[in-house]
Amino acid sequence: MDFASHFQSQLDALKTEGNYRTFADIERKTGAFPRANRHGETVDEVTVWCSNDYLGMGQHADVIAAMVQTTQACGAGAGGTRNISGNTIQHRALEAELADLHGKDAALLFTSGYVSNWAALSTLGARIPGAVILSDEGNHASMIEGIRHSRADKVLWKHNDWRDLDRKLHSIGDRPKIVAFESVYSMDGDIAPIREIVEVCEAHGALSYIDEVHAVGMYGPRGGGVTEERGLAHRIDVIEGTLGKAFGCMGGYITGSTALVDFIRSFASGFIFTTAIPPSVAAAATASIRHLKVSATERAAQKANVALLRRKLDRAGIPHMANDSHIIPVMIGDPVKCRMISDILMEDWGIYVQPINYPTVPKGTERLRLTPGPHHTEADIEKLVSALHSLWSRCAISHAVA
Repeated sequence: MDFASHFQSQLDALKTEGNYRTFADIERKTGAFPRANRHGETVDEVTVWCSNDYLGMGQHADVIAAMVQTTQACGAGAGGTRNISGNTIQHRALEAELADLHGKDAALLFTSGYVSNWAALSTLGARIPGAVILSDEGNHASMIEGIRHSRADKVLWKHNDWRDLDRKLHSIGDRPKIVAFESVYSMDGDIAPIREIVEVCEAHGALSYIDEVHAVGMYGPRGGGVTEERGLAHRIDVIEGTLGKAFGCMGGYITGSTALVDFIRSFASGFIFTTAIPPSVAAAATASIRHLKVSATERAAQKANVALLRRKLDRAGIPHMANDSHIIPVMIGDPVKCRMISDILMEDWGIYVQPINYPTVPKGTERLRLTPGPHHTEADIEKLVSALHSLWSRCAISHAVA
């Protein structure tokens, strides 16, 4: 086989479809977020509108200080897996902070939110005899991969449809059941009917597993996510989250009962055989979580900017998907136009927002995914809306929202 030709033909097809992904070379600037330097033929300042550092905590002085001080004290890396190289005090402190955040007995760290979903779900499905995993059809790729790797039987239920979940749980009978779903879905920004889902799980004796990666830090009086905001955390068996979004660092985790967390720690290959996150990252994440447990300032400013941007988009006639979260999808519906608008915004307006195309979203629902943060100014918002308005008729975008 001519491997090189095969690779190139597949890449050429992506480009023809408008789904080829390119990187923007961005250099974040401490203290200036959401400003960043874009490196190309020249170095230009851009305003970032698509970061998952939702609250700018990656730039917070306390977080940076914790990382720097721990690096100076402990060095750059963890030295290997926690089983081999040791369980640092920074990892222990972070897991205690996370367990407290969600009102759980224990927590376990992973190198990313993707890995925590993959490792936890694959282990639960593989090591609970006869288990069936019921997965919301809108679940993230990490959950899908974990379920697939477990080789457990899988049942899909209609997105956010707790009645469909109830019917499918009933049809399974007495087999062990695991229900996997998310709180905030990252592309549409919709929020699950968590109370109804939990009640259905309880009625059928199913283990409930929720992904809160786009909600931790963002919702609830201490940033515990939508489950905290709605007073439901204590009724959910596993709460999974990330340190790489609102907490501004890196890593993923699960929280739950002592026995469940120890079970995952003892059997999950994605934990056992992976180098631990550096102590400096663990210390920085701990500082971020502690700050957001007591400070509502960042969340309040972020929510105000979300509301302001939505109002201005409405006045300008720019279609955006309605939801109750902090994510604002501006619908384009064409991969080539989505890429083109993104490029023009960057080149002509100094606005950085990546196009979201297939396979991240279904074909025909291509979009710009806007994530206003607390550090965007009203002038930033006005500039973004003006730029989109000027491009809308120029690019002949339909005003229908998918």
